[in-house]
Amino acid sequence: MTSLLTERDSVSSSQNVLRLLLVTLVFIIPMSLRAQAPSDPFIEKLLSKYSNRFEPILQKPDVYGVQIIYTKIDRNRKNEPKFTTHRYNVDRTKYFYPASTVKLPAILLAMEKLNKLNVPGLDKYTTMITDAGRPEQTAVSTDSTAENGLPSVAHYARKILLASDNDAFNRLYEFIGQEEFNEKLSAKGYRDVRIKHRLQLPMSTENNRYTNPVSFENEGEVVYEQPMAYSERSFAPLLPIKQGKGYMKDGVLVNEPFDFADKNYFGIEDQHNLLKAIFFPESIDSTQRFDLCPDDYEFLYRYMSQLPMETSYPEHYSDDYYDSYVKFFLFGNSKKRMPRHIRVFNKVGDAYGYLLDNAYIVDFERGVEFMLTAVIYCNENQIFNDDHYEYDTVGFPFMADLGKAFFEYEVRRKRRGRPDLSRFEVEYDK
Repeated sequence: MTSLLTERDSVSSSQNVLRLLLVTLVFIIPMSLRAQAPSDPFIEKLLSKYSNRFEPILQKPDVYGVQIIYTKIDRNRKNEPKFTTHRYNVDRTKYFYPASTVKLPAILLAMEKLNKLNVPGLDKYTTMITDAGRPEQTAVSTDSTAENGLPSVAHYARKILLASDNDAFNRLYEFIGQEEFNEKLSAKGYRDVRIKHRLQLPMSTENNRYTNPVSFENEGEVVYEQPMAYSERSFAPLLPIKQGKGYMKDGVLVNEPFDFADKNYFGIEDQHNLLKAIFFPESIDSTQRFDLCPDDYEFLYRYMSQLPMETSYPEHYSDDYYDSYVKFFLFGNSKKRMPRHIRVFNKVGDAYGYLLDNAYIVDFERGVEFMLTAVIYCNENQIFNDDHYEYDTVGFPFMADLGKAFFEYEVRRKRRGRPDLSRFEVEYDK
């Protein structure tokens, strides 16, 4: 390879029975084959050109569980985009743990909630105070990493996009509420999403249904208060989701499959569609859009692509994190400097052996743009929580090579004209 380079009453009892059966099937098989996205040969043909890099992985689909969605973007003379999407091995019935990719919809829903509240003096920069309404909950009233030392939706979003901060996600989850989180996404057409829990906290399934009291303040004056909430819906699957052959618990190996029934889920198709909602909202139905203002979009474009050393706050990000810390496509876990004319607007995830990236990739010098979403499973021994995952030897090299393969195809392919991508050229912190 070269260098870089998502009633009316029935009129008969029989109709009632049929309707009940259909509804039951929908909830029992939420990721059923009826809506499985088809695969096509385009991606397989592209990757076959680099068989020395991809063949060992793609020949073992059951071991590595690779799923890929790629969208080619062509623009007409009015700069309006046309999308052509290709899928490889996409299967809604095969569960994968979404890890930190669930943080991106949390940002969108938190911003949307603020906008819909429409309270004077309330926006994403307003000080957000989190209280504790139950023993397992924790409170937050300050944030030493923020410029003013105070927490806010905006600063939590920065920490999520720049360094995938888990606590920042938990605070937005608590502001949104578990029930609202799931129902809002479902109403927008995201069907393969189930957000059940905070991240990296030993909190029970039941306790995760409770979310903290939250208030917002301007110069010490409360402008909005939200009491502790409880999700009346459990959002639990009716069928178990068991994987692997064992897992570690309290230092002891349990020789049985690990059950993900109470874990989060965020399907690859929905993740890809979420990108489109962020970068091309005018290209989707109004019911599927998020209620965001122009400043929200500019904020997202800035911090989804900004690098640690370009960041003012948190200050330590420029010292602790390399350019590709959360940029898996094209760069993997490389410590080298990233070319500044190439921007990856994305959200990654890695946990339980799953490695994911969901990205809109742009080369402003060459006029290249495309969307790419992928997941790979890096847990060859099938044991969870043993910290023996093949991220470094399998996952990161695969993600880097996958990004390069599509990037190089995009550089070579013919376009009608050069796209105007100025909308996504934003000013960074420094």
